[in-house]
Amino acid sequence: METGILLESGTNELEILEFRVGKNYYGINVAKIREILSYQVPTPVPNADPRVEGIFMPRDEIISVIDLAGCLNMPSSDATNTDMYIVTNFNQLNAAFHVNAVLGIHRVSWGDIIKPDSTVNAADAGMATGIVRLDDKLIIILDFEKIVTEINPETGLKISDVEHMKNRGRNESPILIAEDSAMLSKMIVNCLEQAGYTNITTTDDGQACWDKLNEYRRDGVVDENVACVITDIEMPRMDGHALTKHIKTDEELKHIPVVIFSSLVNEEMRRKGEQLGANAQLSKPEIGQLVEAIDDLLNVQG
Repeated sequence: METGILLESGTNELEILEFRVGKNYYGINVAKIREILSYQVPTPVPNADPRVEGIFMPRDEIISVIDLAGCLNMPSSDATNTDMYIVTNFNQLNAAFHVNAVLGIHRVSWGDIIKPDSTVNAADAGMATGIVRLDDKLIIILDFEKIVTEINPETGLKISDVEHMKNRGRNESPILIAEDSAMLSKMIVNCLEQAGYTNITTTDDGQACWDKLNEYRRDGVVDENVACVITDIEMPRMDGHALTKHIKTDEELKHIPVVIFSSLVNEEMRRKGEQLGANAQLSKPEIGQLVEAIDDLLNVQG
């Protein structure tokens, strides 16, 4: 089953692949999927993380297989007749997630996706990024980035890339961030502060960021409070592409540089971002390049 990104840019919609692990139903953004393959017994890897079942080679590339049941603290199934591999590509990494069945693709609005509260994601320990009702079922959209980062922290933000910037001078240019992950938002702020950027405002999603921009507009203080916007793509209520479109089609706001900072930045997504007017686009491991992009957009000497 091949997948493709079929949606227009900036419509605030996404396609979710519904799948099953055990008796529970989950979802993943189709934009993260490279392909879906039938299950085949993987080759075990000695001393690997227990959540890594092994490796397989669908063509000329070795891909790690992640036991999604194990990641969710669920027992693995002995019957594999309907099992599939969801092969993903995000954060410049390919991985195959072992699931028990693939059920179909649904088109939904980010506005219909509910962000889990602290009872679902207590102390950043949860695995859900959103919840949506589909066909009278509640589908939990899993945080695949977190799963992979927990198995291999090197796939996440490379904070070491900004350590050499600690001695830079203080910069008061105001930066507005839209990021729904509290953990990632905090890490991005810490990295920017290490690089000297200390005037930072964070918002939980694209809608909250857009509301903040309009608040500044009503008070006549946009430029005093926003020199640059950094946005994720995947966010409840309003995604980063819709936010970028809102900013870049607004006569009063379109001069503000927008940097898309997302695990989903690949060739296809880069084209979408360019069509919407994004000034820079970077994958999430590239935190050092994020600082360099902001320096360039704000004419800051590193």
